[in-house]
Amino acid sequence: MKVIILAGGRGTRISEESHLKPKPMIEIGEAPILWHIMKTYSYYGYHDFIICLGYKGYVIKEYFANYYRHMSEAVTYDFIRNNVEVHKNSVEPWKVTLVETGSNTMTGSRIKRIEPYVGNNPFMLTYGDGLANINIDRLVRCHKESNKLATITAVQPDGRFGRLELEGERVTGFAEKVRGDGGWINGGFMVCEPQVFNYIQDRDTTILEQEPLQNLARDGELNVYRHEGFWQPMDTLREKITLDELWEKQKAPWKVWND
Repeated sequence: MKVIILAGGRGTRISEESHLKPKPMIEIGEAPILWHIMKTYSYYGYHDFIICLGYKGYVIKEYFANYYRHMSEAVTYDFIRNNVEVHKNSVEPWKVTLVETGSNTMTGSRIKRIEPYVGNNPFMLTYGDGLANINIDRLVRCHKESNKLATITAVQPDGRFGRLELEGERVTGFAEKVRGDGGWINGGFMVCEPQVFNYIQDRDTTILEQEPLQNLARDGELNVYRHEGFWQPMDTLREKITLDELWEKQKAPWKVWND
């Protein structure tokens, strides 16, 4: 099953970094968040990726064109012999297809444009800016058992602030950040049958979360997989710093793979 990753957005709320590179190429630790997402899927045996490019897509092309050099321990440039030797590089079992889907195209339209590369097969789909310790095997099993056309992963984001514990006018303690208001939101990590393409109009302005998913829900074809573990988007610089700190402290819940 192929994995589609939406990687064309501008990331305006994290413009401190995204003015130089597309949002999925912003680094957590020393690797783009896109790499972290791909490593998660690869751990579960899914190695065939289609990446929807848009804003500054050439940066992503350059990254994969020189992947061995980016991930190597050392590189020797022999200018006399016009030769390059890469030392101790990481080899991933990946096949990566990079598709230009337009600089200003909306999410649904990007997906429609990669239909020829998917064919008449089920596929997985996620956003290029969110990390989770999701069990992909359970997600796929949940989708297959539902007999629906699509399954979305529902998550409950953490509250942004800690909570004061009060008794009248007296503070009695402080509580850690808690889950939000109990509502579930779309956390990405979707599984789709090829018929989902029929729900997407071929225009630049189709937003996946609007007509396509709403119409699937209307037709009773939208299943849900509830993920109660770690999930964190990277929409702001604050969230990027949080993910960086987890990685640096070797406490990153999404790191399910071995080094």
